[in-house]
Amino acid sequence: MTEVGSNIRQLRLDKGKGQTEVAKALGISVAALSKIENGQTDINLSRLIQIAKYFEVSITAVLYKDAPANIQPSQNIAEISSLKKLLADKDTEIMKLQKKVIDLYDKLGL
Repeated sequence: MTEVGSNIRQLRLDKGKGQTEVAKALGISVAALSKIENGQTDINLSRLIQIAKYFEVSITAVLYKDAPANIQPSQNIAEISSLKKLLADKDTEIMKLQKKVIDLYDKLGL
């Protein structure tokens, strides 16, 4: 999250915006934006989309420093679909791991 926060800070500075202005536009407090920029707070997908729209860049440009910054609506839709699939895959993986842990507890009689 530190890299994403750093990317958001750089986007803000590149656009010549202050934290107060950006926080107000995003509907969050300056403290919340500061925590995002410092990597102290995770951001969800909807906030990521909101930030990309505000800065008029692709979602990838928010996530990765060297990504192209041009906003392409069709690319954003593809990125969102791809990110949703990755999240679903991770959720499935987590559920499998949770089941393994529960099975191990059952075997140990805990």
